[in-house]
Amino acid sequence: MKQLPAYPNYQLTLSRWVPQIPLTWQYLRAKNFLREIDDRSTTGEEILLSMRQYRGLVPHNDVSNKHIGAEHLIGYKRTFPNELVLNRMQAGNAMFFRSSLSGLVSPDYAVFRTLRNDNPEYLGHLFRSAPMRGLFRSESKGLGTGTSGFLRLYSDRFASLPIPLPSRPEQDQIVVYLRAQDAHIARFIKAKRELIGLLTEQKLRIIDQAVTRGLNASVKLKPSGIDWLGNIPSHWDVALLKHISEVRFSGVDKHSHDHEIPVRLCNYTDVYKNDVITADMNLMHATATSAEIFRLTLKAGDVIITKDSETPSDIAVPAWVPADLSGVVCAYHLGLLRPVSGKVHGEYLFRSLGATRITEQFHVLATGVTRFALSKHDVKNAVMPLPPSAEQELICRWIDSECRPLEEAIHRTEEEIKLIREYRDRLIADVVTGQVDVRGWIPGPDDVVADINLAALADDESDTETEDDDGDD
Repeated sequence: MKQLPAYPNYQLTLSRWVPQIPLTWQYLRAKNFLREIDDRSTTGEEILLSMRQYRGLVPHNDVSNKHIGAEHLIGYKRTFPNELVLNRMQAGNAMFFRSSLSGLVSPDYAVFRTLRNDNPEYLGHLFRSAPMRGLFRSESKGLGTGTSGFLRLYSDRFASLPIPLPSRPEQDQIVVYLRAQDAHIARFIKAKRELIGLLTEQKLRIIDQAVTRGLNASVKLKPSGIDWLGNIPSHWDVALLKHISEVRFSGVDKHSHDHEIPVRLCNYTDVYKNDVITADMNLMHATATSAEIFRLTLKAGDVIITKDSETPSDIAVPAWVPADLSGVVCAYHLGLLRPVSGKVHGEYLFRSLGATRITEQFHVLATGVTRFALSKHDVKNAVMPLPPSAEQELICRWIDSECRPLEEAIHRTEEEIKLIREYRDRLIADVVTGQVDVRGWIPGPDDVVADINLAALADDESDTETEDDDGDD
């Protein structure tokens, strides 16, 4: 992308977050161009909107199976297109969006309407930029520090903050420029995500073949007695999970209690997003009882699975624990499988549970309407083909060797996506605070913007954990 020039002249500010702005820009307090609106629903019949970090305000039913009745939404705040909505508890984490829809948001959110002719889309970009996030975080009050803790940006604090503002024509030009760059970035991310999908499919085919047929293509086969499994090597067994591993469900939540013991928690997202759980991961701090610590502290060979989710396909996602993790406890929404020594290796159990045909039985067994879950009985009575112990080790080594190049390629591609996102964040920050000048930018033939392509910018957002609480807890 072409290097952008700076403005010819700047004025200094007193802000460490935006130390200079173009000489022609204004520096206004938020109360001088925004007015907070407190318009409450009397029926709760309007569409409930959820705030998502990459997608902004979207219909709640598009991102969650959790139904919330109208009677529970009476008193929620109404918002309309081109108003700005702030999650006060997450102001420092870019949770401040222009609404493109009419609907309801949490009563704890703040809704703002422009007092002048400012471009709401420009303001949305500005308020989510890194300098503004730093400013909001520094002005938030409450318990905790940094990006964590119970911090809130109160309306009076926000109203008094000085904000850099260009003229309306410059705001419009910035919005058009950023949309064009977002289209380029979204196409890049989409292509990389498709590549990751192909690499992942290839990896799953390797694993599925190895854990259901073994490594010897000429081995004699026998019927497994299970329709979805088909034939297996004649010297293999078919085992129920309860005969080869202990099954322990966790009820340890994320809260800390004075009468309990401090621990680190292996949470749902830690398992969902990682194949391996290790001591150097950034795990949440919480507390647990001595009985919970005894039952659920992670040990070498353990396999952890997701036991409930909003979609069946996210059920029984496995992760493996290669070494003892003293002080790390398996958390709520997860099941811990502890292999029986001499019957199954932890790594082989992990690989098997990641195989498409084997994990599909969990998707079928999961029950629910708005949230799907496995019972302990379902997990205990799941089946898997089981080779002799020595062959399990050989299969694991072979899978590791065959999949390592694919996993490295996936990791490189994910790093490329991460870098382009970091570039985008820096570009937006520089443009919306006037550190670079886009007034002379003219769209080219490749600067085509389609809303369907921009959706790729939200591909990394997982709905397994909500980005906010929607005020409904």
